[in-house]
Amino acid sequence: MVADKTADSSKSEREKENILTSTRTVVKEALDKLGYPDEVYELLKDSLRMLKVRIPIRMDDGSVKVFTGFRAQHNDAVGPTKGGVRYHPDVTEEEVNALAIWMSLKSGIVDLPYGGGKGGIICDPREMSFRELESLSRGYVRAISQFVGPTKDIPAPDVFTNSQIMAWMMDEYSRIDEFNNPGFITGKPIVLGGSHGRESATAKGVTICIEEAAKKRDFEIEGARIVVQGFGNAGSFLAKFLHEAGAKVVGISDAYGALHDPHGLDVDYLLDRRDSFGTVTTLFKNTISNQELLELDCDILVPAAVQNQITAENAAKIKADIIVEAANGPTSMEATKILTDRGKLLVPDVLASSGGVTVSYFEWVQNKQGYYWPEEEVEEKLYKVLKKSFETIYHTSQTRRVDMRLAAYMVGVRKMAEASRYRGWV
Repeated sequence: MVADKTADSSKSEREKENILTSTRTVVKEALDKLGYPDEVYELLKDSLRMLKVRIPIRMDDGSVKVFTGFRAQHNDAVGPTKGGVRYHPDVTEEEVNALAIWMSLKSGIVDLPYGGGKGGIICDPREMSFRELESLSRGYVRAISQFVGPTKDIPAPDVFTNSQIMAWMMDEYSRIDEFNNPGFITGKPIVLGGSHGRESATAKGVTICIEEAAKKRDFEIEGARIVVQGFGNAGSFLAKFLHEAGAKVVGISDAYGALHDPHGLDVDYLLDRRDSFGTVTTLFKNTISNQELLELDCDILVPAAVQNQITAENAAKIKADIIVEAANGPTSMEATKILTDRGKLLVPDVLASSGGVTVSYFEWVQNKQGYYWPEEEVEEKLYKVLKKSFETIYHTSQTRRVDMRLAAYMVGVRKMAEASRYRGWV
């Protein structure tokens, strides 16, 4: 049993190293296409700063456990860095580094005055009490407090973190700073300066990208057969929005399996019965595997779970005409080429999942001005930003004759490269 766990851990480490390597490869290709010299790539291939911290926490049983955390700041030439904090047992320094680069690209794609940041703590929040999670969250902020702030680096929620954890972090930072500072962090509860629409922002952004992609393929969302892999925060909201738009959600999955109904699943029923971690398939007997789910006959496939789901081994079996990546890195570089060569429209993660950072920016702006917008205004602004970004990347893809991923990286990296050049860094 120990050997199996070690093998799984080694595989996870290799996958995350591959994600960093593949991210750097596409960044290099994008910079080459744009005509930038090698020194620009040398600057952007890694985070400018990477902080590793150790956080001692007294557990409920009286013992002291020391957790390891990270905070990466990729590039702050454009403005303060911005990015989520994830709590997960598989967090690594390499993963945090790659995700910080992605956040820089997302900010460039949606034209925000940010660079990319990312944080993570190696832990399993599913096995921790409420009190332990609060202690860990406050301890993390104390450890990174000199490194972050509303004009330096702005954290946000990510995997297994939520508005409650953001509230604890904001409160701890305000104690250290001796000033009520809601702009230090985004993804907060509404009563503490959070923005309307933040919780569902990522799914709203993916939905907008799906609608725009469908227009390019001349079909309507109403009646379209859609498969959503993953039923956590993004996946569940996404299934809800698509169902409300008249689409047939024919498949969904969680960490334990997948459900399929060619006539359309009862999304409302599933949403009522999912637990806080997005688990629902354990309530059913007739489940299929996640791999079978990806290969279902459908119009649109949305990987909204974890990394490396579509690979060279299964890319040729994908039947969906449109693939929209709601998760980080669900499709390998080899699979991207196979799908593009097969004429599939692949909307990359750095574009599709940028709704979260966009509404986080809206929250930060509202905190700075002390004036808060209604949900309708937030959604209207988000739609304009995502629609414009999709059109820019699709146009770049068509005119440059490159796939949508490379086009997105070209759009995303340009602002950062130009800001670094004007500052005299390169």
